[in-house]
Amino acid sequence: MGILMKLKSTGLTLMFALFITLAFSQDYIRTDSVSVQTKQKEITRRHFLGSSLFILLNLAPDPGDYYQLDYGYFLTRKDAILVEATTWKYHAPVGIPYGSSVESYPGYVRAYGIGLGYQRFWWKNLFTTVEATSFLQQFYDNDNKKIQKGFQLYLQVVLGYRFEFFKKRWYVEPAIALKYWPVNTNFPASFAAIESGINNYKIEPSLNFGIRF
Repeated sequence: MGILMKLKSTGLTLMFALFITLAFSQDYIRTDSVSVQTKQKEITRRHFLGSSLFILLNLAPDPGDYYQLDYGYFLTRKDAILVEATTWKYHAPVGIPYGSSVESYPGYVRAYGIGLGYQRFWWKNLFTTVEATSFLQQFYDNDNKKIQKGFQLYLQVVLGYRFEFFKKRWYVEPAIALKYWPVNTNFPASFAAIESGINNYKIEPSLNFGIRF
């Protein structure tokens, strides 16, 4: 019985040690004559470059001229910062629900935006992203003549999962996003009349892809 108890005790000790090792496998402790320091294990492929698969809709009739380019950098294994450049064109209020119809603008809006974001990975590749984008908006009439300019602040909260392929170099990120634009300035009166009563938020799917390097 004494030997059995020792074996059980040893087994529990080894299991506990293994658990601790796995829990702190991202860090290591280095001791020298001066101090004790903790350093995170080196991160491979800190950078990533991507876009949205929805740019393929530019091939459809009456395309939205939607283009997006993302750059990201991993600060740690779970934390990344993002920079996003986006441009697109739209002919009706962005906040209309899917399946609803509303009168189109007497022209269209061309928007150019730069966004900054923070991405956090929680469990495996489940992530959340918060992002703020500043858009310069240019308003055009039906004769393709520029009327005036405006500004839009566009905020996003995203929940998604990153699927990785080819030794984790390529990825696809299906997600759901809550989008909210609290600031939307200098709309021409004819555009503003159509915007009246339309939501300034929307929940919609997202599908990004990219490469790590």
